[in-house]
Amino acid sequence: MNTAKYLLIVFGFSITQVTAQAIPGTLNWYNGSGQGMYTDQAYKMLKNKKSQSVIVAVIDSGVDIEHEDLQGKIWVNPNEIPGNKIDDDKNGYVDDVHGWNFLGNASGENQENARLEKTRIYAKLKNKYDGVDPKTLFDETEFYIYSNAKEDVEGELANLEQYKEGLANGQFDADTKKYIEDQLNYNLNIYYDDRSVIGDDPDDFSDVHYGNNDVEGPDALHGTHVSGIIAAIRGNGKGGDGVAENVKIMSVRTVPNGDEQDKDVALAIRYAVDNGAKVINMSFGKDYSTHQYEVYQAMLYADTNGVLMVHAAGNDAKDVDIEPNFPTSHFDFQEEPLSNLMTIGASTKEPGEARVASFSNYGNGTVDVFAPGLEIYNSVPQSAYMNLQGTSMAAPMVSGAAAMLKSYFPSLDMWTIKTILLESATVYTDFDFPSQSVTGGIINIKEAVKLCKKAEKAHK
Repeated sequence: MNTAKYLLIVFGFSITQVTAQAIPGTLNWYNGSGQGMYTDQAYKMLKNKKSQSVIVAVIDSGVDIEHEDLQGKIWVNPNEIPGNKIDDDKNGYVDDVHGWNFLGNASGENQENARLEKTRIYAKLKNKYDGVDPKTLFDETEFYIYSNAKEDVEGELANLEQYKEGLANGQFDADTKKYIEDQLNYNLNIYYDDRSVIGDDPDDFSDVHYGNNDVEGPDALHGTHVSGIIAAIRGNGKGGDGVAENVKIMSVRTVPNGDEQDKDVALAIRYAVDNGAKVINMSFGKDYSTHQYEVYQAMLYADTNGVLMVHAAGNDAKDVDIEPNFPTSHFDFQEEPLSNLMTIGASTKEPGEARVASFSNYGNGTVDVFAPGLEIYNSVPQSAYMNLQGTSMAAPMVSGAAAMLKSYFPSLDMWTIKTILLESATVYTDFDFPSQSVTGGIINIKEAVKLCKKAEKAHK
């Protein structure tokens, strides 16, 4: 995921975050009625019902596990003794007490920045294809991917050239300055070695035991905000209420400032499944993917083990039926759909055409449903709070909803819960909203609770 894409378009590109002074009464709009998810009303319907704890894996940039609004909400590995430097549970990951960090090494060093996937492709294939006549090639597919990656990278670099003078003269605010510098120094720099700290071969999927147990990492803003949306303590007057009350967050650090590696994503999914997660939140994505099959196999592993994966649709305002955002809900080689995968677009508080967030990807066949993703106030590191926006915020709304339903209706499997969330979504028929997703709706937890109660009775 390019973590600079949270979404206000400035100078032709996106800045990293949106901050705003909190307005009383609006902090938890996504939990309310109207175009929220009716979460508060759903809890009123469940006040006499007991719940069981559910583990939600957050595959992201890291989580501030000491945040005041996440206390009691962090997963603890029951089979690992903290700090003894021994792999007590013999899963290959030493002292993985709260999850695992695939972006670090055994010495405790962590990767923070990375190239975009298209930059890595351009760098890897540059010497092979520069100046080559495509008519002489045997592998036309690889050359096509290379050509597109090269064009994209060089186009973005050319666009950034016009801002170099502004950088030198101090014309930009801190966020914009950082975005431009990160793009030039890391994200679009074909010579930047973004795997030197970790030391593994990102193309070797047999090498799986790397990383460390620092589940926060150097920049956990994104992952902490996502975790707060899912699990922040409800009703304490701090920040925004989480959607799910009885959950534990497992932090699996996989997403740097730049694009995540397919290998890390695949291993993170498998780690989450093997360690008991029932829901996996995946608020990341990219335009290119070099190891699609391996990622798909990991997703299939989660699918066959009954674990629900919730993926953000992406923030490029594009139709992902035509231009995929990886990992996609349907790879080119895939014959059958994954039963336990949901792809989520971002909705707003506004009616009509403004209901779809201007940045949100959409797709009648590949985006399942929408959820609130605009101006979401929740936790960020150092026990602070911030408004952020993106499909990255919409996905954990649904992860939280799924975990909440599972906690109160443990007899229902995740496929049933997924189906209920889709069937109970509030459908809007105005303008072209129905064509934006499979359901044409926005998540409605109150209605989902009603259907869960019926399903629970039928199950008994």
